[in-house]
Amino acid sequence: MVTPAAPGRPLIGAGVIVPTPDGRGVLLGRRTTPGEPRTWSLPGGKVDHPGESFEQAAARELAEETGIELPAERMRVLGVVLDHLDGRPRLTAAVLAPPSDAVAEVTEPDNCGGWQRFALDELPAPLFAPSAWVLAHWLPDPAPLPSGVFNYRTTAGL
Repeated sequence: MVTPAAPGRPLIGAGVIVPTPDGRGVLLGRRTTPGEPRTWSLPGGKVDHPGESFEQAAARELAEETGIELPAERMRVLGVVLDHLDGRPRLTAAVLAPPSDAVAEVTEPDNCGGWQRFALDELPAPLFAPSAWVLAHWLPDPAPLPSGVFNYRTTAGL
């Protein structure tokens, strides 16, 4: 999950889309971070190790937050989202993980009230804004982005 940074300091992170094996669902966690509104969020967090790629950060954060271990080599960056809505630049990679139905454990009980898989046509509300923006890279009919949020899709595979 994306954690707050000091105002003005750039934040670089990865949101991890973990589809169900049938491709019709996605893993989301109930955010319970103190001081933040309750929302649903993709697994993810900051790229904070020297030399770490978006794919490596996604695999590490997924394992740290859910106990699900998937290889970074099988992660794929779909694009990045840039916003400045919290008073600082935030760059979030939309990372698609390989499909998985592995059991997701609550490993950070102060920040997550539980993990659940949702059908794509029955996503819960409200979604954590960066998670909604990351999902816009993957969903067939995403909601429009608010003003000040910019999506950049990769050209890999086109």
